[in-house]
Amino acid sequence: MSTPATLDRFDLAILDILQADNTTPQRAIAQAVNLSAPAVQRRIQRLKDSGVIRANVAMLDPVKVGKPLTIVLEVHLDNERPDRTAPLRARIAAEDAVQQCYSVTGEADYLLVVNVASMADYEALTRRLFDGDDNIKRFRTSVALASLKTGLRVPLDSAAPAA
Repeated sequence: MSTPATLDRFDLAILDILQADNTTPQRAIAQAVNLSAPAVQRRIQRLKDSGVIRANVAMLDPVKVGKPLTIVLEVHLDNERPDRTAPLRARIAAEDAVQQCYSVTGEADYLLVVNVASMADYEALTRRLFDGDDNIKRFRTSVALASLKTGLRVPLDSAAPAA
């Protein structure tokens, strides 16, 4: 696990704006945080270079792009050794339908969030991910009935010390 970056109040303010709308013009960010536009540009580049900003993406509505089913999968393994889990991790990483995957504590070993168009597509996905893998003990499916909140916004501590 990497160590947290040292972020000052300007960085946090910039990140807060970008998390709300990463298309906000740098001059508007500069005005909002009381910095010059070139200073904001340098800070944003530093945040990208250091990996604080991992990507600039558009958040899509799965229903409107034909993927109305959100499914949460609990995956239970027989053995958690890296050499036994590497093939599954590679299949998960390569699978576009998998939106998120977490290695977790508790009964399950992995939690996956997937978006698919239909139950037939989900069945095909589970075959691609799990069939023929003797390390998969079982998996449990939960179909989301409604989306109460989605997003990837990270809460920022505005009381962080100045760099």
